[in-house]
Amino acid sequence: MIASTRPEARAAGHGGRPALLLAVSNLHLRHGPIPALQGVSFEVAQGSTTAIVGSAGAGKTSVLQAIGGLVRPSAGSVRFRGQDITGLPAHRVCALGIAHVPEGRQLFPSMSVRENLELGAQAGRAQAGRAARLERVLTLFPRLVEVLDLDVDLLSAGRQQMVAIGRCLMARPELILFDEPTRGLGPMLTRQIFQLIGTLATENITIILAERNVGAALRLADSAHVLDQGRIVLSGSGLDLLEDGRVREAYLDG
Repeated sequence: MIASTRPEARAAGHGGRPALLLAVSNLHLRHGPIPALQGVSFEVAQGSTTAIVGSAGAGKTSVLQAIGGLVRPSAGSVRFRGQDITGLPAHRVCALGIAHVPEGRQLFPSMSVRENLELGAQAGRAQAGRAARLERVLTLFPRLVEVLDLDVDLLSAGRQQMVAIGRCLMARPELILFDEPTRGLGPMLTRQIFQLIGTLATENITIILAERNVGAALRLADSAHVLDQGRIVLSGSGLDLLEDGRVREAYLDG
């Protein structure tokens, strides 16, 4: 599997090699009669950023949902810090230190921004220091300060995405699963979201980023995997895949 190419962001394991945080092995998943994942395997080093790229329907969301406990794979395994978490429900996965920024945000629209953010700190590991983390979220997203007591459904799509990311950070995650975090956002906010992901990566937070914005995702990634019809068809460092002619022809040219 592909190791991180950013040594300053990695925790060392035995012999100075990057510590393995997550291992996905031979993952299969079906949505009814339709195969969504077919033998997906990859490893994620602690402190690294991994991009999962591909076109719509390639299986990117299914990979993150299987890791995050939102769906149960039909075969294969997911191991986090050596522990088998395959099929654990989402709240138990979150309690272990894996947080999910889902596609479409999935906020509670009739609850305030503050209440949505505080929901992220419900897991036991997130209770300590929650006030400081809320302050950090508001520092990262100052546009949320003035709307803390407004219901989320009154916000723009951009501010709602800020709330979704902030809720995730409130959980004190070791691993963040970003599922299409820039979908539907304008160019300026898209750049801000990618810059934020890059900042989190420098803080030794491990990231898996599923994105259709292939170029931007590969520029951020230590390692990357191209999904097509539920299979990994190409793997490498982010920069290597960015220069790969097959990737450029399929996703970048034009």
